[in-house]
Amino acid sequence: MPADKRQVKGVFAKAVGSFVPKLAAKAFEKYGFHSAEIMTAWPRVAGAEIAAFTAPERIKWPRGSGEPDGTGASGGATLVLRVEPARALDVEYRSAEIIDRINRYFGYRAVATLKLVQAPLLQPAAATAPHMLGDREAIAAAEPAPVTAQLDPSLRTALEQLWSSIKLDRNSR
Repeated sequence: MPADKRQVKGVFAKAVGSFVPKLAAKAFEKYGFHSAEIMTAWPRVAGAEIAAFTAPERIKWPRGSGEPDGTGASGGATLVLRVEPARALDVEYRSAEIIDRINRYFGYRAVATLKLVQAPLLQPAAATAPHMLGDREAIAAAEPAPVTAQLDPSLRTALEQLWSSIKLDRNSR
């Protein structure tokens, strides 16, 4: 077959997502991120377990070094990491592992230290537990924790009776 010699005329549609990096660049630069990649790929960078209770807030680069160009010439930045208060000590113990994962992901020494900020993560409203929302139906439908299997039989019986009376009381309302 002969080569296609048709000329392309007109403008083709582009995916909206292709415009996001350029539009969001200024906002990310304000917080020290030279790209949005660490924010968008945080579960891949840190691992799903660590990402469940942490989130990167900003990157502080050493004075005079600017942002690295990928050559590894800079001494590495300080990543400010928001951590659930209950897990802060765990993250502190695993900080060397987290830094290593970040640097392996980027392929150069991007981060040298972590600074932890203990604050609750910003979660969407749909992820909130039903008991926090005051949803009576969800609470009534909930079952007691499986921890009762490890208890003394008399204590387990008493707890099961208490739970059944709570469910009956809530259903009668």
